[in-house]
Amino acid sequence: MQIWINGQLVPENEARVSVFDSGFVLGDGVWEGVRVVGGKPAFLGAHLDRLKEGAKVLMLAGVPDELELREAVATVIESNELVDDAHLRIMLTRGVRREPYQDPRLVHGGPTLVIIPGHHPVTDEILTRPQRLFTVHVRRGAPDVQDPRLNSHSKLNCIMACIQASVAGADEALMLDPDGFVATCNSTHFFIVRDGTVMTSDGRYCLGGITRGHVLSLCRAHGIPCVEKTFSLTDVYAAEEAFTTGTLAGLRPVGEVDGRTIGAGQRGPVSQRLQQLYAELLEREVGA
Repeated sequence: MQIWINGQLVPENEARVSVFDSGFVLGDGVWEGVRVVGGKPAFLGAHLDRLKEGAKVLMLAGVPDELELREAVATVIESNELVDDAHLRIMLTRGVRREPYQDPRLVHGGPTLVIIPGHHPVTDEILTRPQRLFTVHVRRGAPDVQDPRLNSHSKLNCIMACIQASVAGADEALMLDPDGFVATCNSTHFFIVRDGTVMTSDGRYCLGGITRGHVLSLCRAHGIPCVEKTFSLTDVYAAEEAFTTGTLAGLRPVGEVDGRTIGAGQRGPVSQRLQQLYAELLEREVGA
């Protein structure tokens, strides 16, 4: 693979960043994951908007403009001959520090921009095999601690959640908000279906998911009742269906949460319909 580092393509075995880089030293940066379909970056505009918003929040200086970012993405896709089942990770850090301390005034030079390509097949098994989730003790934090809506490099709480879920034998961690209501998963967004209504959290304690937003829009456009609200694990355990959403695989069914079988334990009809609608949306996006 050819890795983009600050305007240059570098073979992956030669790709390097400084040990004084802000992302390495402190997790000081923001990132985006972009799916490649039909040789094109899906929903790139939305991802770049979120990246620029995060950069503004962190007051990163010298951030490349949208045209530069789009050209870099196109170059990485073309040079690596990416078509389908591919993914890009766009990482933007504050840059190299003179010393490994927190003060951003120690940075000299511009920010560091890295784009890493990868292959991630989205198979029928991934789209149909029910996932197992486990509710972890690690909570999503309030915005006055570390705003969960900021897609920063500092993901330690999600990593701790992932570790606990993995030890419990689950595929993904289900995380609660500070009040004990369901918030999101450690790397994807979480939905349930109750009485035919698609439900997800009110969004206060999770990233503004792009796939999550598309699913809600698809529900509204196709007459599928949907709501963003607080709900508890009791609602989850009694749900008819559950699924997760994310950039890499779109929608994936959930068959079990904390040892409780959700519905029939298989992909439900609402989940399947939304998968089809999302696939059609992707086709229109890359066709455009």
